[in-house]
Amino acid sequence: MVAYPNPDGLDIHFAQIEGDPQLGDLWEAAREAGVKPGTIHVWVTRKKIEPVLDGEAGTYFHLPTVRQAAAGGAKFTPGNPAANSRGPHVHAA
Repeated sequence: MVAYPNPDGLDIHFAQIEGDPQLGDLWEAAREAGVKPGTIHVWVTRKKIEPVLDGEAGTYFHLPTVRQAAAGGAKFTPGNPAANSRGPHVHAA
């Protein structure tokens, strides 16, 4: 199950016909989210978002869904950014 699912394909299609472009390639999706294209790939791998189209013509994303996923933020934000799974960083003297 994807965390931020795309709307129905017909809804996207009719929005496109009405002049509201809602699809974008990897680079447009990254620009909309304010992240690097590699982050979009990570989101797809981790099932945060999914492409609308993925084939010979390229990979396209629903841009409003990408913006929603970006606004949702990360699942976990550590209180101490320097800390990791092994504990806080300690510099040896």
